[in-house]
Amino acid sequence: MTEIIDWDAAFENGAHIPDGSAYPAAWQARALEYRTQATARLDLPYGTGPRERFDLFLPDTAPKGLCVFVHGGYWKAFDKTTWSHLAHGAVARGWAMALPSYTLAPEAGLPEMTGQIARAISAARAEVPGPVRLAGHSAGGHLVARMLCSDMPDVARQAVSISGLHDLRPLLYTRMNDILQLTDQTACNESPALLTPRDGTRLTAWVGGHERPEFLRQSALIREAWPHTKLVVDGALHHFNVIAALEDPDSPLTNAMIQDAP
Repeated sequence: MTEIIDWDAAFENGAHIPDGSAYPAAWQARALEYRTQATARLDLPYGTGPRERFDLFLPDTAPKGLCVFVHGGYWKAFDKTTWSHLAHGAVARGWAMALPSYTLAPEAGLPEMTGQIARAISAARAEVPGPVRLAGHSAGGHLVARMLCSDMPDVARQAVSISGLHDLRPLLYTRMNDILQLTDQTACNESPALLTPRDGTRLTAWVGGHERPEFLRQSALIREAWPHTKLVVDGALHHFNVIAALEDPDSPLTNAMIQDAP
């Protein structure tokens, strides 16, 4: 793991994206706009913790099934309210979409977060019958991939990990680990690429073609490590705009999330 000297730079996205600092405010504005006009049930509990809540966005007719989107932020930033607009594509196709928050580092470690996401999906499934599809971005990509691992409750069998992190060991060499507090054991135990997927699961690893080399490596790695996994390198997109296609009901990314094959 020492061939890359500066692991902090390897995981730094904003500094390498034009106007990268403007994206969070734009996401929040789009999310607020969508919440004001969508059919939604907000702040549904899946536990007793203050962040153990999910928003559920619903189509006008009976849902075809449930999509769940898990947000990123390196397990230490953001919550569900920044990403509401990403429900539009699935909802326009007749699916419900749940967006959970989860307890962030350093208050929680990654094993606790993975347990929270499993409980959130189970709670959302109780509200919406039918098939379940998962998508997550960056750290959220890690969390949805973890849901497909054989050591987790069987809450879903299909997921799209968008710019996901699947091998956590390099994070041990970053300054952000002062917040994440990963150990050698935790990094291995929580790395999907080092774990066994449940039989019958399907994963799509989706990554922008202009992302940092480490994110391209992470997506290629899970493709090699897991059977029945498809790798999609999406054109000239970067880490902050690769998720925008979830707003489009007809985009290849939305199709990848809701269709029966990766």
